[in-house]
Amino acid sequence: MILTVVTFLPTLGAVLIALIPRSRQELVKGTSFAVTLVTFLVSVPLYTRFDPRTPAYQFVEQRAWMPSLGISYHLGIDGISLLLVLLTTFLMPLTLLSAWRAIESRWKEFAVTMLLLETGMLGVFVALDLFLFYMFWEAMLIPMYLIIGIWGGGNRVYAAIKFILYTLSGSVLMLVAILALYFRYGAATGTYTFDLPALAQYVLPAGRFQDLLFLAFALAFAIKVPMFPFHTWLPDAHVEAPTAGSVILAGVLLKMGTYGFLRFCLPLFPQASLNFTPWIFALAVIGIIYGAWVSTVQPDIKKLVAYSSVSHLGFVVLGLFTLTPQGIVGGIIQMVNHGLSTGALFLVVGMLYERRHTRLIADFGGLWKTVPALSALFLIVALSSLGLPGLNGFVGEFLVLLGAFQVNRTLAALATTGIIFAAVYLLWMYQRVFFGAITQEANRRLPDLSPREWAVLLPILFLIVWIGVYPVAFTGLTEASTQALIAQVQSKAAATAAARIVP
Repeated sequence: MILTVVTFLPTLGAVLIALIPRSRQELVKGTSFAVTLVTFLVSVPLYTRFDPRTPAYQFVEQRAWMPSLGISYHLGIDGISLLLVLLTTFLMPLTLLSAWRAIESRWKEFAVTMLLLETGMLGVFVALDLFLFYMFWEAMLIPMYLIIGIWGGGNRVYAAIKFILYTLSGSVLMLVAILALYFRYGAATGTYTFDLPALAQYVLPAGRFQDLLFLAFALAFAIKVPMFPFHTWLPDAHVEAPTAGSVILAGVLLKMGTYGFLRFCLPLFPQASLNFTPWIFALAVIGIIYGAWVSTVQPDIKKLVAYSSVSHLGFVVLGLFTLTPQGIVGGIIQMVNHGLSTGALFLVVGMLYERRHTRLIADFGGLWKTVPALSALFLIVALSSLGLPGLNGFVGEFLVLLGAFQVNRTLAALATTGIIFAAVYLLWMYQRVFFGAITQEANRRLPDLSPREWAVLLPILFLIVWIGVYPVAFTGLTEASTQALIAQVQSKAAATAAARIVP
């Protein structure tokens, strides 16, 4: 029952908050924070009781839901999804705490929306039934749309509509592919089911049908990541979203795309995955270089960080499709690292915006003299994002490149240029914002970090250092599931190739 409790506790909290009068704003804030904090604490046993030696799903819950249609309430996690569940529950209370003063209107509605969003995100990571997964996948779109469209910036409506149109376009194709797989499995076995473990055992013959299903799933996930050239919705969404929305968007929502590649594309369509790997490799490397290069010319700090996500998640996709233990483990850890480091970058940018009401790099300068604590923490987070050894970012990028060099040395070498560009755009931005002379009078009177802001940033900094210094505490959780996935893909690819000749 623990997965059900973790998943739906935020929804119960949303119902409770809906009953609180709007005038009791401080009570709404405190209740929403308490609900997310309790959700995180309830999820901690998933880490402490998880057995990293077995690749099987753990904490499994399965109940018949609509048995006549083959739909069940089926939840479970393995080493692939565990860290993403914990990342979600960890970031949510910090995100709400960061929004304490930044959200100035409709706090009650904002809290309800954020809690419903948390349930949707957690459901995506724990669902083991394709119908249930799709329900959660669609359910989290509306809260994110509202967060951008109601509490965003001046161009928020355009950004929100662009976000929903892009993601819905991919989702519709994925729904068609889910139904096609459902009927194909039923015709072949006589049993119609949406159960993921059962579908993953089915040997789908190689050929155009498998390729088309793979492309439908992959397009939905590529838009969500987002991979180049489906990335254009992301900078607008990040720039217009409130800080809390940007943190959750970068920290968790984008990982649904990379998680989808691992959980669905590779095991369900192994031969198609292998067929399209060169193309995905190429797009991932283009995204790495393009995102990093465009980041170097951004005048807006938030837009710079947004484009850097395209580059960093290119590393994740590159690692996942190496189909090597190092590459996949590196990709999973890099998902977590990106959620922590980029989430922290958006938090610090939001703190700067609360003080100066601008995000333009040219409007800052010399801030180290006025806000030394904020400057120091920003530096640590920036260094983790660019992959400094000893911090979390280095671990994921090193493992991804280690796996990529085993598969395609040329593309792996090109991908390393993204790390160089990351140092350029992050350190150059940092130098212009925090060093040099104070040229604007408003920058002389900025307050340093408040106790609330310390409480938001310190837990993330702790994990940034912990993963960087002792990564095996996290990589060890994923290795058994990764090895099992690779073996499954390779064996099924051989079987599907053989099945091509079977009528």
